[in-house]
Amino acid sequence: MRAVDLSLVVFVAVYAVMITGRVPGLALDRTGACWLGATALLLFGALSREQAWRAIDVGTIGLLLGLMVVSAQFRRSGFYAHLTRCLALRQTSPTRLLGELIAVTGLLSAVLTNDVVCLAMAPVLIDTCGRRGLDPVPFLLALAAAANVGSAATLIGNPQNMLIGQQLALPFAGYLLDGAVPAVAGLFVVWVVLARAYRGQWARSLPLPAAALEPFDRWQTSKGVVVLVVLIAGLLCLPVPREVQALAAGGLCLLSRRVRTRALLDLVDWQLLLLFAGLFICNAAFAQAGHAAHGFAWLRAQGLDVADPITLFATSVVGSNLVSNVPLTMLLLPAADTPLAGPILALATTLAGNLLLVGSIANLIVVEAATRLGVAPLRRSWALEHCRTGVPITLATLAIAALWLWLRHGTLAR
Repeated sequence: MRAVDLSLVVFVAVYAVMITGRVPGLALDRTGACWLGATALLLFGALSREQAWRAIDVGTIGLLLGLMVVSAQFRRSGFYAHLTRCLALRQTSPTRLLGELIAVTGLLSAVLTNDVVCLAMAPVLIDTCGRRGLDPVPFLLALAAAANVGSAATLIGNPQNMLIGQQLALPFAGYLLDGAVPAVAGLFVVWVVLARAYRGQWARSLPLPAAALEPFDRWQTSKGVVVLVVLIAGLLCLPVPREVQALAAGGLCLLSRRVRTRALLDLVDWQLLLLFAGLFICNAAFAQAGHAAHGFAWLRAQGLDVADPITLFATSVVGSNLVSNVPLTMLLLPAADTPLAGPILALATTLAGNLLLVGSIANLIVVEAATRLGVAPLRRSWALEHCRTGVPITLATLAIAALWLWLRHGTLAR
């Protein structure tokens, strides 16, 4: 098989698994498919070893790794569990608790990886709702939706935003002006939609096992806060590359007399890093063979130019719910050649994650935790329950994002 043909076959196969989530009949998931695809390209000579190494964006991998270690510092210190427990056990109305949870989750997701926030907070939220006799479902939906919306505010809130910021060299402060307003307004939308959808339906008696909580370590949490504040200040002010700053911040978290290095590194999502590396290699082979350029040219001939901001916005929304936002972002980045392309990709791919249950890893993390602990919606499946609030949240937040970009930049047209 010619190398050019192999790159096309591997690309189609890998992105098919991105859509389905796994290979039928096998337990092979998206990360495994990326591994096998990249290996096949090397094995049969579609890419040389040197070309494969150069295809991997070390800056993006380094940024992800450094921020994952910083997030692990907060998780290992018991910060997420302690904060969630204090928040949910306060004597306040369910509607106010919902708003406070959304605000806190959105803020944390803007500066720490949204998936980690959901992973750490979901079991504790379920436990505390059970103690208060509250239905965990609306609060879990709020956790996932707020994590997605809040992460859109910055270039470090989620993996696809990190990738976009690195590859397009977007300024951290400059994007903050594009992302923060839609994110804050979007968090308010999340509260309004969920508060109305569950008005008068907050109570629910649900026997649940007690959550296993990390003990809260005030010193380690304080250390994480200092490191995070210094990192954000550096990202805003210093000319040092973002990945170097993130790796330095992660290194400071590893300096400890009590917490073993392995304890933090065990909390790093190595599968996501491997998925990124595999996708970089598969996409590089696809582009090197000329398939990417031919594909974009064919789309333009059909009247669908993804370099056009409006088309890019719509494609990002639809595609994120088909192949997931990270692989879609990698696919569309070669066409991101307009000043608005970066903010459009970051906002549209992130906010679209609330449309369907499978549109975001954060959604799946929350539902997996709920299922494991015996929580299910009363009248619908998780997919339908999510759609009931996810669709209006997504449409409203996307409209806000489009309006804000239009107000800031004058037009969404080229």
